[in-house]
Amino acid sequence: MISFHTYDFQNKRAIVRVDFNVPIDKNTGEVTDSKRIAAALPTIQHILNKGGSVVLLSHFGRPKNGPQDIFSLNQIIPKVSEMIGSTVQFSNDCIGEDAYSKSQNLRPGEVLLLENVRFHDEETNGDMVFAENLSRHGDCYVNDAFGAAHRAHASTTQLATFFPNDKMPGLLMQAEIQNARKVLMEAQKPFTAIVGGAKVSDKVLIVENLLNIADHIIIGGGMAYTFFKAKEGHIGASLCEEDRIQKCIEILDRASSMGVQIHLPMDSIVADQFAADAQTDTSKSDEIPATWMGLDIGPEAIASFSEVIKQSKTILWNGPMGVFEMKAFEQGTKSMAFAVAEATKNGAFSLIGGGDSAAAVQLFGLSSEVSYVSTGGGALLEYFEGKALPGLAALEA
Repeated sequence: MISFHTYDFQNKRAIVRVDFNVPIDKNTGEVTDSKRIAAALPTIQHILNKGGSVVLLSHFGRPKNGPQDIFSLNQIIPKVSEMIGSTVQFSNDCIGEDAYSKSQNLRPGEVLLLENVRFHDEETNGDMVFAENLSRHGDCYVNDAFGAAHRAHASTTQLATFFPNDKMPGLLMQAEIQNARKVLMEAQKPFTAIVGGAKVSDKVLIVENLLNIADHIIIGGGMAYTFFKAKEGHIGASLCEEDRIQKCIEILDRASSMGVQIHLPMDSIVADQFAADAQTDTSKSDEIPATWMGLDIGPEAIASFSEVIKQSKTILWNGPMGVFEMKAFEQGTKSMAFAVAEATKNGAFSLIGGGDSAAAVQLFGLSSEVSYVSTGGGALLEYFEGKALPGLAALEA
């Protein structure tokens, strides 16, 4: 693979695929969380400092019917310009004469952001002609969009084909893979994986893969109740995937035979309805009353999980322990975040797996207290499931 650090960007236009799919306030139109833009800055600045210019490609949301104002990247131009430190040019399409004219006239040190690539169906279809049209914007291709690396889309995968000797991962992509490999291939023991979220079906592959490398797997969130049902517990109205009960039994049996400890929350914060103002109580997780549901892990689970985490040398966290967006059910996720931060302070390596886990450590002000916070929830999940990431494979081909 070509080295980003040693590549000569002098007088070259670099097409940089970024993930600028950032949240925007519907009333003010302002970016409310700019960490994905910040994560791409080192790559952009390196190219500019080496005498190159940058053509930025990104998706934004999931438009269904072609161009729509609410999905236009034009909204983020002020924030991107502010963070880069110079005026960023914009084209209202990612292909076509206006876009080509602007990219061809870029001078060293200048940056152009092209309109949302998903305004063209050819993007998500992985269309080669569309990818070739995108390739006209530059002399080399840099993929720095780890958050979209699991998508075999035109701008993340096929575009690399047109730069056989001039394609490379950016600094963010490199950092993401290096930190993931540190957990997947170089984990110091004991290694604890914290897996949460609503559904077993979303996380079954990662749990199965982690059985091969983890010493402890902590399971929380809605998915825990399918495991309790598999153990013939009473889970009331808690979330349960009936068609995954047998898989849970298999995972528990396999873990036992492999010497991997699966930790389920012994108690839960339960509610009489799924609402922020619901009536709440504490219950054993396998003795939840018929009409109540578990929406967070309880105090006993917090204590036992925290102890396991604090004794770990490597920690992977993917998925919350409860409905942490509601104040009444945030304590489990918050406690895990603080336990991971404490373990990190004491020398553990901690990787926070994007998505809700990244949102949680940010919410509780702990982003700088852990080893690495991934920008790609889905991509990191698939990487740990053992799947090849199309966006990365295209750079290695």
